[in-house]
Amino acid sequence: MQINHDTKGALDSVVDLLNTGPQDLAELRSFVTRHGITGVVLRERDVVAVRSIRERFGQVFDAASTGEAAGLINELVAEAGTTPQLSAHDGYDWHVHYFAPGASVAENLAADGAMALAFLLVAGERDRLRRCHAPDCGHAFVDLSRNRSRRYCDGRTCGNRLHVAAYRARRRGAEAEGAGAEAEGSGAAV
Repeated sequence: MQINHDTKGALDSVVDLLNTGPQDLAELRSFVTRHGITGVVLRERDVVAVRSIRERFGQVFDAASTGEAAGLINELVAEAGTTPQLSAHDGYDWHVHYFAPGASVAENLAADGAMALAFLLVAGERDRLRRCHAPDCGHAFVDLSRNRSRRYCDGRTCGNRLHVAAYRARRRGAEAEGAGAEAEGSGAAV
């Protein structure tokens, strides 16, 4: 699946928002800086608005059907008051931004993030929206691997932890089996 840099950036923002969720103005500033969101003035009330958008993105990831996800995305886009505009900046060719000039950070995230999610749905790729399979994690991620085989998030090295644990369990099992066979073999020789 090919996606442009803005769609990839919007998907990354959605995933980061779901997995970190800014709890105060300082964390929101850090999030905005990390994702290169410009042209927004941050206020305390934005923290609450962004948390609400975060919850709604979570509902899209956890939707039981594509129809349910589409309905949630449509609501986000409508409420964000999207104003698609062509833009060329930072060395990138022409592309579309979906938020209106002067939009709040929550409107910006809702418009761009929801449109990026909409592109996945339209392409029949909703199954790429996933939650980490590690039992103690549940972080969101977008599986952009060619064969859609990714099962774990990036941020917490969940896949590595589980693979190492499985390897160690197999080793313990093999060692116990070897020790049992050795004990059985020594008891048979009289």
